[in-house]
Amino acid sequence: MMVKKCAVAALAAGILAISGNAAIAASNLSFVSWGGTTQDAQKQAWAEPFSSSSGIRVVQDGPTDYGKLKAMVESGNVQWDVVDVEADFALRAASEGLLEPLDFSVIQRDKLDPRFVSDHGVGSFYFSFVLGFNQGKLGSHAPQDWTALFDTAGYPGKRALYKWPSPGVLELALLADGVPADQLYPLDLDRAFTKLDTIKQDIVWWGGGAQSQQLLASGEVSLGQFWNGRVYALQQDGAPVGVSWKQNLVMADFLVIPKGAKNKDAAMQFLADASSAKGQAEFANLTAYAPVNIDSVSQLNPELAPNLPTAYAKDQITLDFAYWAKHGPAIAARWNEWLVK
Repeated sequence: MMVKKCAVAALAAGILAISGNAAIAASNLSFVSWGGTTQDAQKQAWAEPFSSSSGIRVVQDGPTDYGKLKAMVESGNVQWDVVDVEADFALRAASEGLLEPLDFSVIQRDKLDPRFVSDHGVGSFYFSFVLGFNQGKLGSHAPQDWTALFDTAGYPGKRALYKWPSPGVLELALLADGVPADQLYPLDLDRAFTKLDTIKQDIVWWGGGAQSQQLLASGEVSLGQFWNGRVYALQQDGAPVGVSWKQNLVMADFLVIPKGAKNKDAAMQFLADASSAKGQAEFANLTAYAPVNIDSVSQLNPELAPNLPTAYAKDQITLDFAYWAKHGPAIAARWNEWLVK
């Protein structure tokens, strides 16, 4: 009788295991990011290996839309599982109850640069806003720092700037106006907007990485503010673009899980894989964005060094995304009002 019971129990356990694996294999995970070459690299470095090891199909979506994320959570109809967002939004969204707390028994928090991890988000990567320029438009007259954006006589043509009210544009305007890096915060908004007024008619706004690349590579803009990895990707494709790292502005993206995500457990494991030393190194090697995992450095391709933010620490300014998380909504209101004037 005991042998029979054990056999039945073993059979039941086997059936449960098979059905459980089938359920996992049939499940999907939605991953949302910014599109273009960055999301292509995230797919190659993270999504495809994760699908192979877990049997979970990772469905790509995007671009990231903060309003849409908030609406999903508030309606209780959350269609996204993992979302790549900017660091200041990750902190603010957590304070507003829009994100799931992370399980650090699954994710190795102690392996992550403490600048780029919170209770509700892990760094996707960190990057620099750099001054990119089209060599075909400017020739040998290469711009050196953010002051070039405001010198329309010396550097003619349209300027590309990030259109969202988040860290970067106001800071570079203040730097170009002579504010020392260690005195940027709290931001002097009057001074920053006054400086931006001087080139407002020459600005072409970009909202995503793929759009920024198109603007620069096509020559629609002569120079502008870009994510360093996007310029690197253009250079790898042979586009006639250059970059200045002087006063490069460090920022990060975070991976978050919206509150009420349907596949929270799978999303947690995806974050663990994406933030692992291997996952971060593979993504960095594809993009020239810097890894947030401290054990990734030994796995980076040596030839990438001149294209990583880590190589330009002396000319680097780390943006204060905690300041933006607190003051961002008020700044956004003024920003949006200024845009339509």
